Amino acid sequence: MPRTSIAVVDSKRLVAVFGPRDQHLRRIRSALGVGVSARDDSIQIEGEESAVLRAAEIFEQLDRIAREHGSVEVADVTQLLSAATGSSHAVPRDPIEVHRPDKQVQPRSAGQAAYVKAIRDHDVVVCSGPAGSGKTFLAVAMAVSFLRSEKVRKIVLVRPAVEAGESLGFLPGDLQAKINPYLRPLLDALREMVDYELLKRLTEQDVVEMIPLAYMRGRTLNDAFIILDEAQNTTVAQMKMFLTRLGVGSKMVISGDTTQIDLPPNRRSGLVDAMERLERVRGCGRVQLGGIDIVRHPLVQRIVEAYAD
Repeated sequence: MPRTSIAVVDSKRLVAVFGPRDQHLRRIRSALGVGVSARDDSIQIEGEESAVLRAAEIFEQLDRIAREHGSVEVADVTQLLSAATGSSHAVPRDPIEVHRPDKQVQPRSAGQAAYVKAIRDHDVVVCSGPAGSGKTFLAVAMAVSFLRSEKVRKIVLVRPAVEAGESLGFLPGDLQAKINPYLRPLLDALREMVDYELLKRLTEQDVVEMIPLAYMRGRTLNDAFIILDEAQNTTVAQMKMFLTRLGVGSKMVISGDTTQIDLPPNRRSGLVDAMERLERVRGCGRVQLGGIDIVRHPLVQRIVEAYAD
């Protein structure tokens, strides 16, 4: 039976390649029908010749990822297996350059790749998808990329302040202190792509602006990349107000999860409404992500599926 061996110099990398409790190893072994074992900091693979070659290539790629990033994600294994098995979910490479030289963001599913392409091709993109499908993270990565390449002069991050209520008065502190908890997911994504000192400087210079949706009224934003997150909790009127802030040379991405609407039952979600209306508007893109696009802990996908029943 054909057999090959791949040297892995660093034993810590070997642990990362095999995954927590060998979950990556088990997936590859099951998908390709090969036998895999580890001996003396090397990976031994045996099985049908074509399967052994594909498995060897996957493990070499995973070792490279572990060497460059220190860990291997479930999505990395999914992407490599999809490509190796000719799955229809193979992901086209479309790297997004951000401000950190050691960080390159890339779509990890076919749906995410379609989302990134839609952002590149349209001035307004509306995206709905479940938790963990990369809606916010990829939008922020594209905003940073556009700022880095000087396609825009400003990034504006927007969220409904308190679910649908927009009531900030009961919170302590000044306006920035009040809105920080609601903008935290956007800020966390930014910090993964921009060094702290640079981000602090960009924020102080108003190149990166974070504001609640209510404070968008009356503004026109030119040469800006504007992201509205948690858009399922906007009303139709709020969504119309937001969309009409679009200025010359600007790009808008609107994202949310239509299964987590906090509006009163008699109020229609602005995101649901926009997904329907803007489909017919030239220049607007519409993307629907699903459970297959979830790239967090593998359990998140099963949890989302459980709540969909």
